[in-house]
Amino acid sequence: MKAHLIKKQTIEEYIKGNAQSKVSFAMWLSIIKRIDWNEPSDIISTFNSADILGNGSERVVFNIGGNKYRMICRYHFGKTRIHLFVKWIGTHEVYTKLCNEGKQYTVSIY
Repeated sequence: MKAHLIKKQTIEEYIKGNAQSKVSFAMWLSIIKRIDWNEPSDIISTFNSADILGNGSERVVFNIGGNKYRMICRYHFGKTRIHLFVKWIGTHEVYTKLCNEGKQYTVSIY
């Protein structure tokens, strides 16, 4: 199934405030345009540095830019495509703080 990214504008806004991340996110977006996923394990097959989060959260964390940035998305496999909802974007350092507080399962800034 193809991906429906909700909301690409969130990524674009993050890039505006973090210009050095532009190339890394552009590469991620170019891959997302071509994916064909049918189950969560396909996410890991495409992005081997991504992690599926537990606790029934239906979330995945993507490592972007050589692990400099992290992006948490909620995923939902529909009948005809997968929906990826951007929930959070930040640096690896800030993501580590989220994890230490157990917030990676519930954070929803966007």
